[in-house]
Amino acid sequence: MGNPKAFLNIARKEAGYRPVHDRIHDFGEVEQTLNTKDRQEQASRCMDCGVPFCHWACPLGNKNPEWNDALYRGDWEQAYKLLKKTNDFPEFTGRVCPALCEKSCVLNLTMNEPVTNRENEAAIAERAYNEGYVTIDIPERNGRKVAVIGGGPSGLAAANQLNQMGYEVTVFDKNEAAGGLLRYGIPNFKLNKEIIDRRIAVMMKEGIHFVYNIVCDEEKLAAMDFSGAMEPLSGFDAYVLSTGTPTARDLDIPGRKLKGVHLALELLSQQNRVLAGMEFGQDERVTAKDKDVLVIGGGDTGSDCIGTSHRQGARSVTQIEIMPKPPVGSNPATPWPNWPIVLKTTSSHEEGCTRRWNINTLEFIGEDGKLTGVKVQPIEWKPNPEGGRPLMVEAGPIEIIKAEIVFLAMGFLKPQHPVFPDNVFVTGDAASGASLVVRAIAGGRKTAEEINLYFENK
Repeated sequence: MGNPKAFLNIARKEAGYRPVHDRIHDFGEVEQTLNTKDRQEQASRCMDCGVPFCHWACPLGNKNPEWNDALYRGDWEQAYKLLKKTNDFPEFTGRVCPALCEKSCVLNLTMNEPVTNRENEAAIAERAYNEGYVTIDIPERNGRKVAVIGGGPSGLAAANQLNQMGYEVTVFDKNEAAGGLLRYGIPNFKLNKEIIDRRIAVMMKEGIHFVYNIVCDEEKLAAMDFSGAMEPLSGFDAYVLSTGTPTARDLDIPGRKLKGVHLALELLSQQNRVLAGMEFGQDERVTAKDKDVLVIGGGDTGSDCIGTSHRQGARSVTQIEIMPKPPVGSNPATPWPNWPIVLKTTSSHEEGCTRRWNINTLEFIGEDGKLTGVKVQPIEWKPNPEGGRPLMVEAGPIEIIKAEIVFLAMGFLKPQHPVFPDNVFVTGDAASGASLVVRAIAGGRKTAEEINLYFENK
């Protein structure tokens, strides 16, 4: 490494966020960037640690020490070349990845100051576009065609890899543009959609075809456009099913049908479409403007609902979680190499939010068909004497949280698939259940390898 002792005298420095009073008035990306000197200094903290656990922790196997060293030396082009060998879309993961590599960094395990891998990755990707390191590579075709059904991160990664292997690839998507949850689930303040459009433009120039507004019947391998005609997806030698986890986990309790109770993606996807120029009628619009908001679910999707509600002009925002509050900083119950279950405070939480844990939701209440509040109760989790899942017990009186709008952010159900022919491959969240963008990309890359091996063995 260029500076194996930098970690001794250079502290971790993050770019940080735009000021709250500024960012809550728009949907621009909240994260700032470091100048070139500071960024290269941060890369220099990646030492020659002998056993780089970051390789193991990253689902993509990113070679962080190698491209951090190139970045430290100022060779941004080499850094990008090393990065793109393992990651098709570093501009996505550099913005929205929870950075499993940083949780595994030796500097995190010893001094709680990991290398800023995620930010470094984003900086490398942006420099690559700005300096022209992102080139158009059109491969020689091998005569085989592959249909990719679903244009989320796993489908895009599979398409990108297969295209470079010489396959003619067509991506079919039910939406008006590709990206999946990158486009319709993650808010613009975390991932500007121009970043997705920029990558799709490169993929199209490299020969990948995109067909939108097509609903596919995966069991019949058929597609339907808005004319209602269902036609077989014929003419393809293999199929990739990358349809994600389309069914959100719901909350079937009294009052669920009241106006004002929404699944999280009803808010997030519509808001992203509004920012893209789509118009919705007043009765269709899902908005938190001038309302008391309750978000049920403590994960990233819930956090995204909080940030979106602030930008829409919410009166107040409360988030409740049925599980206990995680400890701050470190958690002895989840030691290395487990993922650390610790309290996460996002940029959206910093913008203002009442957070509560160990809260069970009992009933949605309302007047004249409209939501006015939510009946909840504090609970505790006790060990199950018979083993297995802990027992939920009442721990306080029932209360009502005032709310005119509720967003259910409780995750997604793993889809069930029939037995497919041997030339059909399921990938990403459609195969594993809801997971991380970085795992979806890794799944798409693996599926591309499996398809290539399938044809090599035919």
